[in-house]
Amino acid sequence: MMLTLLRPRLFGLLMLAGVVLPGCDKIQSLVSPAPKSEGASPSSAPPTASASPATQPTQPTQPAQSAPPTPPAPPVSVTTVLAQKRSLPISLEATGTVVPMASVEVRPQVSSVITKVHVAEGQFVRAGELLFTLDSRSDEANVAKLRAQMAKDEATLMDAQRQLARNQELLVKNFISQGAVDTSQASVNAQLAAIGADRAAVDAAKVALDYAHVKAPSSGRLGVVPVYVGSAVQANLTTLTTLTQLDPINVAFSVPQRYLGDLLSALESGRAAVSASLPANAGKSVGRLQFVDNAVDPSSGTIKVKARFDNRDRKLWPGAFVQASLTLRTLDDAIVVPQAVIVESVRGSIVYVVEDGKVALRPVKVVAVEGEEAAVTGVKAGEKLVLDGRQNLRPGGAVVERTPGGAPKKAAP
Repeated sequence: MMLTLLRPRLFGLLMLAGVVLPGCDKIQSLVSPAPKSEGASPSSAPPTASASPATQPTQPTQPAQSAPPTPPAPPVSVTTVLAQKRSLPISLEATGTVVPMASVEVRPQVSSVITKVHVAEGQFVRAGELLFTLDSRSDEANVAKLRAQMAKDEATLMDAQRQLARNQELLVKNFISQGAVDTSQASVNAQLAAIGADRAAVDAAKVALDYAHVKAPSSGRLGVVPVYVGSAVQANLTTLTTLTQLDPINVAFSVPQRYLGDLLSALESGRAAVSASLPANAGKSVGRLQFVDNAVDPSSGTIKVKARFDNRDRKLWPGAFVQASLTLRTLDDAIVVPQAVIVESVRGSIVYVVEDGKVALRPVKVVAVEGEEAAVTGVKAGEKLVLDGRQNLRPGGAVVERTPGGAPKKAAP
C-alpha cells in the first residue's frame, strides 16, 4: 500500500525535472499503476501522464521550396550623341591687354617758354605735324652771329687766295722765293678750315633753333596737354603731352610654355590668326601673331606673345582687356565627341556606348580638347555615346533612349 501511494509522487517529480532517460520504458513499467481491482475508488487511480517529446513520433520533413527568380532590372533611360568625324581646330584662349606699338612722352629739347600751342587734347596728328612753338629769339640771334662769322672768314679766304695767286706769278719771274708761296698756301688752307668750322657751328645753331618747333615724332593720338602759352619748360624734363600710336596696335598675352613649339611653328608660317574679343560683345578683331618672347617666365611658367591688329575703326584701345584666341593647328579627320560623355575612372578615360539597346564600356584616349569638344581615339564615327543617365549604367545593361526634352524616343515603324 505504501508503494502504491509513492508511485504518483515519483512520476510527478520525474516529469517536473524534465528527465527523460534512454531506459524510460523500464521506468514507465516500474511506476505504472497496478491493475485496477474491483471496488477500487476512482480517486485512487493514478493521473495519466502526457507523452514526452522524445517519445513522440517524428513527423516527415517537408521538402524546401526554391526561391522565385529575380526579375530583370528595368532599362535605364539615357540620352545619346553620335561620335563625329571632322576637322577640329586646336586653339588656346587667354586674357590679353591692348598695348600700343609706340607711346611717346613729348618733351622739349631746350629750356624756353611756350609761345604757341597748335593742337588740342585728344587730337589725331600725323608724323611731323607741328605741336608747340617755343621762344627762339636767342637761338635765331646765335644763328645770325655764326653766319656773320662765316661770311667774315669767307672774305678772308678770298683775300688769301688772291695773295696766293700773285705770289705764284712772282715765283715764276723769280721775284720771290718758294717759301713765300708756301706761306700763302697755308693761309688759304687755314681759312678753308675756319669756314668749315663756321658752317658746322651754323648747322648746330640751326638744330637748336629747330628745337623751338616741337613736332610729332609719329602718327597717333595726343593725350592730356598740361601746358599753355607762356608756360616755362625745361629741357628733357617737362612733359608737353603724350602721343600714342593706335593703328596698327598690339595685343599682349601669356600662354603656358607647353605650347611653345606650336607657337614657334605658327610664327614661322605667318598664318597664325589671332582674334581679340572685347567685353560685353562689343566687337571682335582679327590679327596675326607677331612676336614670341625669347624666354619663359620662371615664376609663372608662361611665355609672352604679341599679336598685331589693324585698328582703323579704333575698337582696340590701349590698356583695355580683351579675350585673345589663337588657332595653333587643325586636326583633320578626327573623331570628335562632347567632353561631357567622357568619364574619368581609376583605369583612365572611358565612355558608354549603346549597341542594340544595351550599353558597353569603352576605354578612350583624349588627343586634344577644344572648348566643350574633344578629339579621342577608341570609338568610331557614328557610334552612340551616352550623354546623360550614366550614374545607373552597368556594362551589358539595357537602356532606353530619350529625347533631350525627357520623352523616350519612338521606335521606327
